[in-house]
Amino acid sequence: MIALAACSKQPAQSPTFPKPDRPVSAVGATEFSTEVQRDKLGEANMVMDLAKIGEGTTVADLGAGEGYYTVRLAERVGTKGRVLAVDIDPGAIQRLGQRVERERLDNVSIKTGLPENPRLPDASFDRVFMVHMYHEVADPYGFLWNMRPGLKAGGQVIVVDVDRPTDKHGIPPALLFCEMGAVGFRLVQFVRKPELTGYYAQFEAVGARPEPSAIKPCKLGADGTAVQR
Repeated sequence: MIALAACSKQPAQSPTFPKPDRPVSAVGATEFSTEVQRDKLGEANMVMDLAKIGEGTTVADLGAGEGYYTVRLAERVGTKGRVLAVDIDPGAIQRLGQRVERERLDNVSIKTGLPENPRLPDASFDRVFMVHMYHEVADPYGFLWNMRPGLKAGGQVIVVDVDRPTDKHGIPPALLFCEMGAVGFRLVQFVRKPELTGYYAQFEAVGARPEPSAIKPCKLGADGTAVQR
């Protein structure tokens, strides 16, 4: 028995990631505003157009909440596409599941994520959406590191957020660019338009995924620039 115990395989330890050198917004309501108000702004259509979402696209909607983007993505990708809606709030997941069944969204799947890991299947998505949620991620480096393998070759990450302090439900673009860069993502498009509640940023993965121990946290300076320290 002692010999068997000594030879038994030990569970792998989870990697350790640096803490963000900034405040993190408290998790807010899962409804950003009413869907009618959001549709009047035209944000979702503009974001999907910029991201080139079309028939057959596979999309992960992280922080899906009540499903505002999920249902619109489902319509845009059509029967040949797939949408995976991910959230860490059990109540939101339950309500979204009921909505998916009620609206017969057969191309939508739902998954409960973890605060540090959206638990995406590897090499599965053309686009990963993080809309008005990234500033609430308490472990951004771990979250991005764990999320990255879910992208297909050439897949891209879409972030929509607001240019304001991270404890005020937003993130300055320079700080977002730095944090994404720390995990091996490069900015390929950045847009500010009235239709957007904030800004649109699109990233692609470049090079090898860094070792967790090599990731350096970013800090926003008084001059508005952000650097890894």
